[in-house]
Amino acid sequence: HHLLAKIEKVNMKEEKETIVTWSRASSILPTMVGHTIAIHNGKEHIPIYITNPMVGHKLGEFVPTRHFTSYENARKDTKSRR
Repeated sequence: HHLLAKIEKVNMKEEKETIVTWSRASSILPTMVGHTIAIHNGKEHIPIYITNPMVGHKLGEFVPTRHFTSYENARKDTKSRR
């Protein structure tokens, strides 16, 4: 519950600052709404602004861990070189 402590600390300051976390499994609570949380995707932290419809979901649901690359683009490149 270290993330909750960070949110409470930011609420006390009344300043908007990005909260950095590696915890993708944490549930989004109503106290998090309105904050920007930088969630780790395995490589870097991606800032996500928390809104009301996100409450009840997990933080990791909003940050993809994998990047899809299309193989069709690679095939088109080889044809253009010939």
